[in-house]
Amino acid sequence: MANSTVEKLTPTRAKLTITVTPEDLGPSIKHAYEHIAQDVQIPGFRKGKVPAPIIDQRLGRGAVIEHAVNEALDKFFREAANEHKLRVVGRPSADITQWPNEKDFSGDLLVEVEVDVRPEIEIPALSDITLTVDAVEADDAALDAELDNLRARFGTLIPVDRPAVKGDFVELDLVAAIDGAEIDRAEGVSYEVGSGELLEGIDDAVESLTAGEDTTFRSKLVGGDHAGEEAEVSVSIKSVKERELPEADDDFAQIASEFDTIAELRDSMAERVNEQGVFAQGSAARDQLIEALLEKIEIPVPPQVIEDEVHNHLESENRLEDDEHRAEVTEASEKQFRTQVLLDTIAEQSDVQVSQEELSQYLIQSAAQYGMAPQEFVEALQSSNQLPALVGEVARNKALAIALGKVKVVDSNGKAVDLSSLVSVEDDAAEDDAAEADAPADEKADEKPAKKAAAKKPAAKKAPAQKADEAAEEKPAAKKAPAKKAPAKKAPAKKAADKAE
Repeated sequence: MANSTVEKLTPTRAKLTITVTPEDLGPSIKHAYEHIAQDVQIPGFRKGKVPAPIIDQRLGRGAVIEHAVNEALDKFFREAANEHKLRVVGRPSADITQWPNEKDFSGDLLVEVEVDVRPEIEIPALSDITLTVDAVEADDAALDAELDNLRARFGTLIPVDRPAVKGDFVELDLVAAIDGAEIDRAEGVSYEVGSGELLEGIDDAVESLTAGEDTTFRSKLVGGDHAGEEAEVSVSIKSVKERELPEADDDFAQIASEFDTIAELRDSMAERVNEQGVFAQGSAARDQLIEALLEKIEIPVPPQVIEDEVHNHLESENRLEDDEHRAEVTEASEKQFRTQVLLDTIAEQSDVQVSQEELSQYLIQSAAQYGMAPQEFVEALQSSNQLPALVGEVARNKALAIALGKVKVVDSNGKAVDLSSLVSVEDDAAEDDAAEADAPADEKADEKPAKKAAAKKPAAKKAPAQKADEAAEEKPAAKKAPAKKAPAKKAPAKKAADKAE
């Protein structure tokens, strides 16, 4: 392995100086001859069978060195980053400051690589933090509401000859027009008055109407070719029905549940209301804990990483010139970065491990959110090298649960809240099938491996900035200078996984 040293330029940027001896570069020189022999066409020699002296004569050893460095530079960088435990979060930029001798490949290759890294932070004592969440009140009113929801599922709709009120079901016809021209129509639509699930303004329009009456109102359309445009909507009421609820008695309990009595059903509902309340308290506590820690800890942000992320986001929305939106996205991206650094640090300190079972469960849940089959989702992630990102997400979720178990949580009444069912304990040891959240530099989700750039000798100038949409796939970009060209192979750029915002 090549020798290397590291210099911290800022809390979020480091410079690696890598010394590659002729012995270290030797295998890459050998591979370079083999690759060039496969690509070059020289009369009298079969493809792949061109001897090294002929390649030296036709192309020059400088071209061989260039090819070798181009192939090996990323490997040397990653080894050095791992050796110094750098958590790479941005695109590296490499300067070749010294090349081996062209005559006999003697002399060291010297490379300087600058790269954005995850800042080091200190987590304060979690036991000193107290979070306050809303109290859970499983009172009679809450239980009655829960029971009414269940009764509504078993209710029957009865036609009534009166104006519609909230909670009634109406059958209606809708016609939408813009500037007098009809653009959409729907007939026989069943709608619960007051649900707000159809069009903005429809509840005010239909409430107090009886069957056979009609009216008009203005509303923004939510779908179709005219989504977002304001239209005049005509609505005609065909019928009004009220929901008749079954009696809350033992007979209903036996029909609607596994219980024999309404008392047992209410007891079960009380438990469920409490469970839902605890879940809500846990969710609120998690959010509060992140906010509390972000306020306590100063977490520097690498400007270029954020700038690239914001550019990619705005470019995907075709809003690069929207300065107001740029400011919003920048603020959100900086907070997301700080949160990720916070949870990654907790995960490392807690030695969080992600088991295959945990990863599989998360993959299944994520696939469902994207409306994809699990296998299809996994294949898409593998093709875009995004599986490590999901490992990181699972590790951060576990880290947050561990941290939550160490803080004090009370409700608005001052009563201690037991969230033990929602929090994790620290892993004592890695399981055999665990995938480490603290991944090496070439596997971290927030490290962005790069596509290869041909190294040209000799030069010590900074390489031009790569396109922002290529930043996620950058390898150390070596500088170009006049030299005989070697037919260096280039790795195809990997496709970035689509984001669901």
